[in-house]
Amino acid sequence: MAERTEREPVTELARGPRVFLRRLTGADAAEFTRLVRASAALHHPWMELPGTPEAFATFMTRYDPPVVNIGLAVCDRASGAMAGGFNINNIVYGRFQSAAVAYWAFAGTAGRGYMSEALGLVIRYAFDELGLHRLEANIQPGNQASLRLVKRNGFRNEGYSPDYLFIDGAWRDHERWAITREMVDL
Repeated sequence: MAERTEREPVTELARGPRVFLRRLTGADAAEFTRLVRASAALHHPWMELPGTPEAFATFMTRYDPPVVNIGLAVCDRASGAMAGGFNINNIVYGRFQSAAVAYWAFAGTAGRGYMSEALGLVIRYAFDELGLHRLEANIQPGNQASLRLVKRNGFRNEGYSPDYLFIDGAWRDHERWAITREMVDL
């Protein structure tokens, strides 16, 4: 798949001063996998992202109907290039109205505040557009950048989950952080 070009129409789901959110699509394969390979040191050992077109195609099936997961690209407003991404996973409605959020920055844009701005947009999108009440982030205790991100965006620590996710060949402990609609000025 070719990298996205400036001429392709992009539907923005949310816009901030420096970034915008859009749906992640199959057309993102080349840019996404190139950025994943360039960001391997940044992501290890915190998460595993698809670094080949085949792995990306498999990754994208998680967003097929019936949709319980949404993939979002975080894009620089000036260039349109991807700066990172978010997954809103395991969306449950009814009495729960909750989802889990996962995210990643790409090398070259990490540490510039794009992800903090984008997380604020994701929170508003989840609460306003998706009608959710709660977002949860599960973070490995040593991932200080990720912990700072959720703290900066108003998440509260709710506990500890031993052996929570299988990442980089082992079951990893995670801290549970969450934010609810009542905690946010919408």
